[in-house]
Amino acid sequence: MLVHGFTQTGRSFAPLLDGLADYDVVTPDLPGHGPSPEAPTDLGGAAERLGEIGGRAAYLGYSMGGRVALHLALARPDLVERLVLVGVTAGIEEDAERAARRAADEETAAGLERDGVEAFLARWLAQPLFATLSPQAAGLDARRENTAAGLAAALRRLGTGVQEPLWNRLLGLRPPTLVMAGENDDKYCELALRVGAWIGSGASLAMVPQTGHACHLEAPDTFLALLLPWLAEGGPGGSST
Repeated sequence: MLVHGFTQTGRSFAPLLDGLADYDVVTPDLPGHGPSPEAPTDLGGAAERLGEIGGRAAYLGYSMGGRVALHLALARPDLVERLVLVGVTAGIEEDAERAARRAADEETAAGLERDGVEAFLARWLAQPLFATLSPQAAGLDARRENTAAGLAAALRRLGTGVQEPLWNRLLGLRPPTLVMAGENDDKYCELALRVGAWIGSGASLAMVPQTGHACHLEAPDTFLALLLPWLAEGGPGGSST
């Protein structure tokens, strides 16, 4: 199960599919994403829906998708054989900082509804977070399939500002977990180290050289070279999808 980030769709994982040809791969659209989006509930509801689609599998989630996959792993460890978290936080710990993030997300969602998807994507991808992501790798055609209403709802219901911090629960995370980040993405490299430290012996770390936040899109071959040996530890391709 490959779970995309905010403003993407399941199509965003196309650069990885050839390298994962030995696996049965499913690439669902998150709630609020895609041309006919399912209305978001909350992160717990999105995780439940993800588990219904994927069943027992290995789950790889990027950014927002990683936070949904993490919620699933904590709620239904029986479904998650192995977990890969790419560019993920376990939440904002300080109440005031979390409230400020919710307010910022609300402002962003309102701007999205006002200006439309095309204008919003131009602003979104111009962030320093995506400075090293080329237009071709960004997968704009797939992102343009999203609706303004769907993305705004996803930001309000699945954004980091509404996520309760999960740090204290990471120690009990049961599935073997690979925590990944682009080595030029300083913020998420630091978060990857923290997430791995909280999980403990069940966690492995991998930084993708010379990449930023969307490391799997910027350097898919390098990303796969780090991912595939770890996935193979989980057994033959039929079971880890």
